[in-house]
Amino acid sequence: MGGAKMIKCLVWDLDNTLWRGTLLEDGEVHLADEVRLTVIGLDQRGILQSIASRNDPNHAWSTLDRLGLTEYFILPRIGWGRKSDAIGEIIGELGFAEHSIAFIDDQPFERAEVAYFLPGVRCYAADQIPSLLELPEFSPPVVTADSRQRRMMYRARFRRDAEQASHQGPDEEFLKSLDMVMTIARARDQDLDRVEELTLRTSQMNATGIHYSAQTLRSFIADPDHEVLVVALSDKFGPHGAVGVILLERRPAALRIRLLATSCRTIAYGVGAALLRWIIEEARRAGVHVNADFRTTARNRMMEVAYRFAGLKVEECNCLSPAAPIEEVTHLHLVPTVQPPTSTLRIVAVDLAVSEA
Repeated sequence: MGGAKMIKCLVWDLDNTLWRGTLLEDGEVHLADEVRLTVIGLDQRGILQSIASRNDPNHAWSTLDRLGLTEYFILPRIGWGRKSDAIGEIIGELGFAEHSIAFIDDQPFERAEVAYFLPGVRCYAADQIPSLLELPEFSPPVVTADSRQRRMMYRARFRRDAEQASHQGPDEEFLKSLDMVMTIARARDQDLDRVEELTLRTSQMNATGIHYSAQTLRSFIADPDHEVLVVALSDKFGPHGAVGVILLERRPAALRIRLLATSCRTIAYGVGAALLRWIIEEARRAGVHVNADFRTTARNRMMEVAYRFAGLKVEECNCLSPAAPIEEVTHLHLVPTVQPPTSTLRIVAVDLAVSEA
């Protein structure tokens, strides 16, 4: 891959780029098979796609619908303004860095205009379409299950954000209205790339900041004294995808949380607190204490607060030893009590008392 920075979103021009012909002049336009395959291929790799086109919005969108392509594009900007402005709006709504955006257009003037006002955006000529899927910046080294549903996840996010913006009332009332379901399941081999990514990229809500490779996680899955759990979230708008990972160690008198990491985008939904309550309740049912590893990093103050709020603290207990020393890790302790149910989401979880067949 040569260290190429990955493209997260490709913005398409329409006339003589996505389709053959000029819609307002020719009336009828055509879609080349190679273009359709490129759009589908990018989507399957988790690369988002949008539109910046000078066209009549209704006419252009109905044409995209006729061609069977509307589902593949998010945040389309079809109108008569500058394309750099349109792309700037797309970047703002996605929250992406400029260098993760690409723009493809048949007109050198349009590419130059975008490059001038948005110098980080990478611009491509329409005749490069057949080779896009071969370029390293459009070829992520790993495509996870979340990657394949990324477009749906972003569509759900936009609808969710719009409803929240219009909601009047307490935040808890809004969260209850989402009908959230949090699933906690044993990680499978196909989950490990996404789980590894969570341990690597999650910083604010990572209890230790320790990165576990897919190979290491695979060894924990094979160890009967450990549980590698993947956490997914969905609501009435659609999936959030995998949002957390838990690494537990069964000890004679304790359930040890070696790692708890959740996606920063779920902070507002109370996922971290809900997971801690679930773990504590599992330990109570098993008749053991809770141990938790915590290592302070530059960014995980919020996770420290979550641990303390759950009742985990530094205190002496025989269940804490023996433990393999880990540099700068503090070992927290809790005697579990009955946990109140989480009011804003429903949890569907694996039963840790039942071994996987």
